[in-house]
Amino acid sequence: MSENVERLNKFKNKGKDANELRRRRVEVNVELRKAKKDDQMFKRRNVSAFPDEATSPLQERTQNCLSARQWTVEEILSGVNSSDLESQLQATQAARKLLSRDKNPPINQMIGAGLIPKFVSFLGLVDCPPIQFEASWALTNIASGTCDQTAAVVEGGGIPAFISLVTSHHQHISEQAVWALGNIAGDGSALRDRVIKNGAVAPLLSLLAVPDLSVFSTGYMRNVTWTLSNLCRNKNPSPPMTAVQQMLPALVRLLHHEDREVMADTCWAVSYLTDGSNDRIEVMVQTGLIPRLVNLLGSEELPVITPALRAIGNIVTGTDEQTQAVLNAGALSMFARLLRHKKANIQKEAAWTLSNITAGKDAQIQEVIDSGIVPHLVNTLVQGDYKTQKEAVWAVTNFTSGGTVEQVVYLVQANVLEPLLNLLSSKDSKIVLVILDAITNIFMAGDKIGESDKLSLMVEESGGLDKIEALQSHENEMIYKASLNLIEKYFSDEQEVVQSVVPEATDDGYAFNISENQSAFNF
Repeated sequence: MSENVERLNKFKNKGKDANELRRRRVEVNVELRKAKKDDQMFKRRNVSAFPDEATSPLQERTQNCLSARQWTVEEILSGVNSSDLESQLQATQAARKLLSRDKNPPINQMIGAGLIPKFVSFLGLVDCPPIQFEASWALTNIASGTCDQTAAVVEGGGIPAFISLVTSHHQHISEQAVWALGNIAGDGSALRDRVIKNGAVAPLLSLLAVPDLSVFSTGYMRNVTWTLSNLCRNKNPSPPMTAVQQMLPALVRLLHHEDREVMADTCWAVSYLTDGSNDRIEVMVQTGLIPRLVNLLGSEELPVITPALRAIGNIVTGTDEQTQAVLNAGALSMFARLLRHKKANIQKEAAWTLSNITAGKDAQIQEVIDSGIVPHLVNTLVQGDYKTQKEAVWAVTNFTSGGTVEQVVYLVQANVLEPLLNLLSSKDSKIVLVILDAITNIFMAGDKIGESDKLSLMVEESGGLDKIEALQSHENEMIYKASLNLIEKYFSDEQEVVQSVVPEATDDGYAFNISENQSAFNF
């Protein structure tokens, strides 16, 4: 069975098993679902612009001559193993500075020297907040590294130690602990679940259990939100549903926060949680957050639009009822703008989202028509970049598959044929097959109203017949058969076709009559 047929089977089209008609990110389009680093960072280092300047509330010690220059790892090891707390603090601070430099921080050297267990032990020194802070910062930056480096912090006992500091009375220590847990959770499903199983969710949420979130600095709110989003991130397995249910009220609240980064990371969290089975999508729908997501589609901020659109796109991969909840919130009114967005990636995701809406019921296809989106969708077939064009092709093919004859006629009237036919020259066999499906569906609709001859002429006049004929020598057997079928059925006797099509005298183009006494469709 070809990849193309498999993908078609994942749509929610009529006449197929409803459980198979889902066009999921994982199976269909790697580019759409990849969690790219430029979309949202999954680990972050706390890098001071001036690592030798004081960047914390504590006054840095300068009386020791070693503070005027960078310490070696050996000197740091000697200092942290000292029995003198002041020496331990200075050494830990020196380590933090080395780990905060922009280029080549000596993470592996620190790990190799056995410093992690020592730093973790400093996290428990409640009578010395400065060393708790410096050790937290140093460990955060070690945990921002590779999987092995993050694992070293975890194996050193970092997770429970950081969780105990989340509710520290010193906000800068709490923030650093939250940040460290975000780096650990961002490593992948396994460490995310270890953070959750160690009990991180409740103390994190307790931070937000205040009437007014403006009591926190913007930076603090951003860190808490980012860490929550990493606890929602990754699949195989997805986060435990009990933890998701715990976090949802806070996420719904954070969607209304005024800070752009807080809103963006909350949208990312929602996009991760909607990227799953129908029952997981339903949990999100039931929170009532769809209207807010739709509202955020109208944001001027790309970092907010991107994850909000991703979340909406995920929801409409669900059931017809879940898709309807998105339509009822007025989402379609946003799509003309999204399809014309200056960023190609937004156009592509918008077209992908529409392809799952047009895979629904004909009543939902009618809502797409009524919203005035179709001309913009056709325009993306003409002007979009190739990835966007491919998604628009799927949207059109699904439209022709699930739409009524009248709806397909409307699509033809919107001038879909020529740009669709032009894309038959694509090197991508899958997309050529999808286009041939759409053209076949359009002709089948024409058959039902006895107007396929006029469609044949339109295809021929737009240069489409030459493209279809050329596909008869295509190496892909399915393409060869589909093109041959179209030629034999609708273009086998060209003379007869041309003679039989005498366009009725209308100013708008060809007039297509559904039946003898019904109103004409002008193509």
